[in-house]
Amino acid sequence: MSERPPASRRARLPEAGPGQRGPSPAALEDPAASPGPPDAAADELSRRAASPRVIADELAARGYIVDDALAMTVFLALRMQRPLFLEGAPGVGKTLLASVLAELFKTRLIRLSCYEGLDITQAAYEWNYPRQLLALQARGAAELPTEDLYREAFLLKRPLLQAIDAAADRAPVLLIDEIDRADEEFESFLLELLGEFQITIPELGTVKARHRPIVVLTSNRTRDVHDALKRRCLYHWIDYPTFATEVEIVRRKVPALADQLRRSVVAFVQRLRREDLSKLPGVAETVDWAEAISYVADAGAAVLEPAVVDATLGLLLKYHDDIERVHGPLAAQLLAESA
Repeated sequence: MSERPPASRRARLPEAGPGQRGPSPAALEDPAASPGPPDAAADELSRRAASPRVIADELAARGYIVDDALAMTVFLALRMQRPLFLEGAPGVGKTLLASVLAELFKTRLIRLSCYEGLDITQAAYEWNYPRQLLALQARGAAELPTEDLYREAFLLKRPLLQAIDAAADRAPVLLIDEIDRADEEFESFLLELLGEFQITIPELGTVKARHRPIVVLTSNRTRDVHDALKRRCLYHWIDYPTFATEVEIVRRKVPALADQLRRSVVAFVQRLRREDLSKLPGVAETVDWAEAISYVADAGAAVLEPAVVDATLGLLLKYHDDIERVHGPLAAQLLAESA
């Protein structure tokens, strides 16, 4: 038997067969019901997200520095239980925020990396056809009702369905990374999840979250994301940090770098971002470069040397044309202007 089993013609919860367990009652709830967090989760949220200032301090304690606007947006997303949509240039810390939130709330991080051609079977669920075929062969196609083939036991849960799994004891952080890389059609599938924290499976029913996940979507804005998706989220644009903020980030990430040299590193990067380059260096590149400078700079050096900058440009710039353009006279000029 090589064909897939036929889909169920009835949109109802099938009766569990012998030795099989149907979906738990919590997994298939009234779509109108609004799940509330358990007391322990509510207490954790109240303590760690008591105010935007508390959120900023908690994130800073884990090495993630935010300004007042981002702290407010994160606070409201947590309190209102709404997805958080972050746009910005690559390397400004959008993805990292989801990881830090998972660390902050001591919960699982579920990551879905988007790409062109991503569909439901890779992102949400698919049926375990080999197991279904084995069940048919074991009991006989005539004896096994079609509905018995479509139950939770035969369901393969991908990241989106894992994020609303009623069997989980607490809400995870769901990161939908670089949504702008996925096709526009995939956005339509996300609308139900982002708006109602549920996924409708035609053969099984509606699976609704018992603990609403903390959802973070990121976009590098390689294309515009549809307004219908953005309306379901709290939106925030993450820009490159200010000089003082980036200096503080480097201080926390590369404590071995001397203070004056640290400031010189950040000043050069911020001046470099004003150039017309194929890809501007992000904060991640600043941190990597600062670490490299801490290894190669002369002991006690307070300023960057042009030769050191030229030799290490590959940590800041990721395109050969950009490196060739900056290398030499322009690097020396930018050093002088950023001093």
